[in-house]
Amino acid sequence: MSEQVTPLGGTRVLDFTQVMMGPCATQTLGDFGADVIKIERPIAGDLSRNFFGVPTEEAMNNAVFASLNRNKRSVVIDTKSEEGRNAVFELVKTADVVVDNFRAGVMERLGFGYEALAKINPRIICASGTGYGPKGPYAHKGGQDVLAQAMSGVMDKTQDPSIPKSIYPTTLCDYSAGMHLVQGILAALLMREKTGRGQQINVSLYDSMIAMQMQEAAQWSKHNEVLNWAAMPLTGVFETTDGAVVVVGAFKANPLHDICNALEIDDLSPQYPDLPMQRQHKPFIQEVFAKAFATNTNAYWLTRLEAEDLLCAPVRSLGEALDDPQTAINDMLHRIDHPVLGDITLVGSPVHLSEVPMKVHRMPPKLGEHTDEVLGEIAEAKNAARRVG
Repeated sequence: MSEQVTPLGGTRVLDFTQVMMGPCATQTLGDFGADVIKIERPIAGDLSRNFFGVPTEEAMNNAVFASLNRNKRSVVIDTKSEEGRNAVFELVKTADVVVDNFRAGVMERLGFGYEALAKINPRIICASGTGYGPKGPYAHKGGQDVLAQAMSGVMDKTQDPSIPKSIYPTTLCDYSAGMHLVQGILAALLMREKTGRGQQINVSLYDSMIAMQMQEAAQWSKHNEVLNWAAMPLTGVFETTDGAVVVVGAFKANPLHDICNALEIDDLSPQYPDLPMQRQHKPFIQEVFAKAFATNTNAYWLTRLEAEDLLCAPVRSLGEALDDPQTAINDMLHRIDHPVLGDITLVGSPVHLSEVPMKVHRMPPKLGEHTDEVLGEIAEAKNAARRVG
């Protein structure tokens, strides 16, 4: 039986990335069939391998690292040694893409900047993810997800002015920037088909968060007005007798009337007929909603809200979401038997191609697991070139 054709089959990626932004991008390329060669430091490897700070084999292959590094091969190379740099240069000759998420200028200092690598391989595509971009006043500052939330304005907004500003608890910036890296790489690969040349790609956590606020930015630039979707007067999270529900009071002719009907309370819409009035009296309206929701269960209120065709959902834990049949139907969970961790479940790709189902064809690798294999391929390629020459 012939090998399955994949979108990125035959594409080789040299992966210098660590932690979250870069690894989630290169994992996506691996899911689509690319040969991702993860270049890791001797002894320590990717910083995520030391997530728990104890250098045991199980700690070095922890669940956090495993979640971001399937479908890759791990090669240990000391990039500061002459032998290590030469090995990277040999790999570049056969590579299509080089990806890193170091601070701006680090790859150049290592000798692996785009200009240097393009001399070796004019078709090479170099994709870099940074905190703030390759130039400008913040270029050489350390970038990190929480810092990007703060610097971009995302952290400044809360549902209500009385709520303290806080850190978004999921790596929103890292994942967004990682997916922007994937977009850039795919676009550059398509462009190379037309020109025969590679190019340089730059993505930053900062830019990704600015881009995510495109609606808010337009509203601010045009009207000097803050657009805050979480602060809409008829939208909120409300405690019930056995949990909490979220309601989005929008996209209907008179959502306030419909919410009041669902909650079995007096209709407030004649008193507060439009959005400006509802905004002005939001604390009172939300207090009325909260008192009503507190009298019954999630299931009861969700049934009544859905009967009014209102957008609503239960507030669930991650565990509840993972156990939901919809998650399984969407093929979002992949159980593997890892040689160190044993049975572990990885989140699959949210991109579903009808012709190529996503699968784990390579386990998250042990540190340096494929060093001999990959360096052997380099030596074999060099010997073949000599024979041809």
